[in-house]
This record gives sequence, C-alpha cells and structure tokens, in this order.
Amino acid sequence: MVNSPAGAARSTTPVAGTAKTARVSGGAGCLAAEAGARARPRSVTTWEGWRDFVGAPVPVPPAPGAEPRGPEERLVYHSRFVVVRTPAIDALAKNVRTLMILGRHQDVTARPGLIVTGPAAAGKTTALLQVGRACHLAHTARGGAGGGEDGGEGVPVAYVLVPPAATAKALAAEFARYLGVPITDRMTQAQITNAVCHVYGEAGVRLVMIDEIHRLNPRTTAGAETADLLKDLTERIGATFVYAGIDVAATPLFAGVRGAQLAGRACLVECGAFPARVGGAEPFGDLVAAMENALDLRAHRAGTLPRLVSYLHARTAGRIGSLARLVRQAAIGAILDGTERITRGGLDAVRIDHLAEEHHRPRNPTRARATPARATARRVP
Repeated sequence: MVNSPAGAARSTTPVAGTAKTARVSGGAGCLAAEAGARARPRSVTTWEGWRDFVGAPVPVPPAPGAEPRGPEERLVYHSRFVVVRTPAIDALAKNVRTLMILGRHQDVTARPGLIVTGPAAAGKTTALLQVGRACHLAHTARGGAGGGEDGGEGVPVAYVLVPPAATAKALAAEFARYLGVPITDRMTQAQITNAVCHVYGEAGVRLVMIDEIHRLNPRTTAGAETADLLKDLTERIGATFVYAGIDVAATPLFAGVRGAQLAGRACLVECGAFPARVGGAEPFGDLVAAMENALDLRAHRAGTLPRLVSYLHARTAGRIGSLARLVRQAAIGAILDGTERITRGGLDAVRIDHLAEEHHRPRNPTRARATPARATARRVP
C-alpha cells in the first residue's frame, strides 16, 4: 500500500492497494462505476476520460473510392470532424517537446513552462489537447511502462481546468479529481496538495496542462493563494506545466510579484485569428480549403468554400473555432435537409457564436436602413 503523505488525515491515503490502481481506476468508487460508463463520454479532466479521448478513433475524411457512409454515420463524423493541423499546433508541439527535454533533469527549481494565449474561439484548447494527446501516444509508443515509480502503467499527461473564482483548495481538489485521489471536505489545502504531489510523483506525470488560466487573478486574496499553489506544484511535481487562457497578457495574471514569477518562468505561444493574407500566403484560405476537403457530402461542389473565403473571414473574424462551427453546422444541415451540399444561403442560415455574429453584424444597421428611406422621401412631389 502507498503511504499517505505525512500529516494527512487517514482518509487522504491516495491509493488503495497500489499506485497503479489509483492511476487506472481512480479508487473503489471508479471501479464500481466502470460498468456502463461507456454509455456517455467521460470528461477529459479525469484520467479515465483522458484515456478515452486519447484512445478514441480519429475522424478521417472519406477515402477516394470507398463505400459511401450512411447519413447517421456522416452526421456523427461532422459532429466530431477532423482537427486541421495549424501553425499554432505545430509551434506549441515543438515548444512543449523542447521544454520537456530542457526540464527533464531540473530537479531543484521549477521547470520552465509555457502559456497558450489568444482571443476566444481561436483554437487554444484544441491545440492544447492535441499536443497532450501526441505526448501521451509518444509515451505509449516508447513502451508506456515504467512511467511511475513502481514501474506500472504510468500517467504521462494531466489535464486540469481552473474552476471559476478558484480558491487554492478548489484548484488542488481539481488536481486530485483527475487521478481519483480520495479527499474529504475536512481536509486542508496543504493535506490535499501533499496527497496530489505524492500520487502525481508515483504516477510519473510528465506534462500538466492547465486550461482557463485567465480565471486566475493574483490581485485578490484567493487568487494570490491560488497562484502560490501553482508555484508550489510546479516545484514539487516533476512535470512541465503548460497553461492556456484568453488574452492572458491583458489580464491581471502577470500582475504583482506573483504574476512576475509566472511571467519569468513561462513563454507565450500566440494562438490568434487567421489573417486573410500574409505576403503571398493566404493562411485563412488554406484553412478553409482543408476543411472543405474533409467534408463528406454527396453533392457538395468542390471549390465552393474557397470561393467564399472573404465572406467566411468576415463571418468568423478569422477564428478557427468559429469557422469550424459554421462549416460543421452547415454540413449537418445539408445532410438533414437532403441537399447534401453547402451553399452561401445555407451558411447565411447558420447562427454561430455570439462573438462572431457581433463582429459580422453592421455597426450601425439603423442608420444604414434609414438613409435610403430619406432619399426616397425627397423624390416624392
């Protein structure tokens, strides 16, 4: 049996049986819930859900000459859809790999980290998850064993969300929930943190991904304590920490002494909107073409979406998340109504995220409508 960290309550014993049991099953409660858990997707913020995500078949476009897929199968395909490899994903993957090697033998101080930043709907979480998935699969390809101290299966990657109005104890509980570390309401933050560091060390976690980091405000008392917790975890868990958040440089995240510590340890990777043109290249047009090539519609006319690239850029402000939602919804609508193709009219009928709709909406529609009316009135005798 793995012993609890010193000072923790009896109920804080991280594992019943072996460290491997905790990493794979998440404790007795997860074992009891295992039967029938496949009925619905499990959250990637738990080890079981993360493992499901990594092991799930990747959606692939229809192969030339392959037998046509049925409507229901194609609805599922467009619901999940492909992940287009973007420059942001490539840059993130390269930087994460480099930082993991850089910090591999850095045992005394915190390892260098990375923050993925950018506007909403720019694909930050998708990039984070894809890089985490690649890291996990690379670990598996190398044998997958020996990641933990007991030579067991090991847990190479952890994914945690910063809860709204996060306190240090609430964030520590999220770390515990990922690996099923048993905690109770009576436990202190220090006890939960000790248990988390103990189990994460035995599990062999090498990459910790923390999403929604913009929710953290070190200017408040709770935010300052949470920032201190993150600093503590980066020094006690032998892993590379990667954060993601909305426009973090414009938030209080880097404010004060605590913010300066984070800024001094993490580099930024921008995950912004796609420009229509950069020199002779057309990044957004390439993205649109890649999405069109992945469609599985029986009557869609090739080249339709690239010809609408200016319209699509205006509709989505160049954000990959908004574009993917627009294309996927239009494709699903085309299957449901039987047209089996995406048209300008079909795209106009789709309502996407409010941020994109507000960007696309005319700034002064009332005035735009009133001007012709006044001109008409002057022509009346």
